[in-house]
Amino acid sequence: MSKTTKSETDYSLQTQFGAQFEAPVLPYLPPKPQNYNPNIGLIGCGGITQTHLKAYRQQGFNVVALCDKTEGNAQRRAAEWYPDAAITTDHRRVLERDDIEVVDIATHPPERVPLLQDAIAAGKHVLSQKPFVLDLDTGEELVRLAETANVRLAVNQNGRWAPHFAYMREAIRAGLIGDVIASHLQVHWDHTWVTGTPFEAIHDLIMYDFAIHWFDATATFWVNRAPQSVFATKTHVLGQEMKPPMAAQILIGYQGGQASLVFDAHQKFGAQDHSYIGGTRGSLVSTGPSLSEQTVTLTTEAGHASPQLEGSWFPGGFAGTMGELLCAVEENREPQNSARNNLDSLALCFAAIQSTFDGEAKVPGQVRRLPEGSVPLVTVGSR
Repeated sequence: MSKTTKSETDYSLQTQFGAQFEAPVLPYLPPKPQNYNPNIGLIGCGGITQTHLKAYRQQGFNVVALCDKTEGNAQRRAAEWYPDAAITTDHRRVLERDDIEVVDIATHPPERVPLLQDAIAAGKHVLSQKPFVLDLDTGEELVRLAETANVRLAVNQNGRWAPHFAYMREAIRAGLIGDVIASHLQVHWDHTWVTGTPFEAIHDLIMYDFAIHWFDATATFWVNRAPQSVFATKTHVLGQEMKPPMAAQILIGYQGGQASLVFDAHQKFGAQDHSYIGGTRGSLVSTGPSLSEQTVTLTTEAGHASPQLEGSWFPGGFAGTMGELLCAVEENREPQNSARNNLDSLALCFAAIQSTFDGEAKVPGQVRRLPEGSVPLVTVGSR
């Protein structure tokens, strides 16, 4: 087998993309407040909160209370990351503490809404786990409650601070590729780890629980552009034993452009994650074998550039969501990952799932809630 030399690779890139130039420096890293480091309480100590707390510990954030209805969950998280944190099974014990200004509510949606309401009423700034809500009307009411109480309500869409998504988003905001006219995101991987877990009870597991990050990324890439239509399909694939459909594809229409999402969740060999964003003056491509291993290429009339990105989605994305909330509080502004902003992402998701039930295109925002049978109406455990 012949080997390709570096010079041959460089020549191939120059032939395809033009001359190489130095990648622009963009503010894609997880944000961190300058002078604001409040006490934080965590409500819900399920498996994913290991990553929450790892990120917070690395960033030097002050977590002083851990709450879970199963006391052992909170005790384990404390032993791993914050041994001095208070332990409780009653979320009211966290919310009644005047020294706690921010809470991270990391439960599933069915039990999360009353917790969010209680936290807002207690005057706490809140980071909510994703997906934020099961219907848009409830989400809008929570946004209204937070604004009335003058507290910040953000959503843990941690994929926004995956290094490749964050860099591409900032490149778009900086105008490096002009106006977006196309975005096509594809993920081919093995998601069968959920077999036998409560997650297998979620009929629309792929689009609802996993793809919400890609719906969210799409919404942030199309700056100030409202989607006009969504058409989606889903299917069980040959050889799968899992209950939920393991393949889905979504087509999104925009004025003057189009977007697509493809999810193949039963690929046991050769995983691949590929993102393409085309603009009127350039393009962005990110590709790699996993969510954590990505190479980004910016191509414009001047040539091509590939930034050497730092960090990783896990745990960096979780540092980003909490860090952005704290920065917003410090700077007295709405966070980029605000609940209001996240409703646009949920509108895409809900329209796509409804489309798979009805077999026809939907208008985002007109589908107000997830269709019956799409997700369990009872909790599937601590997040």
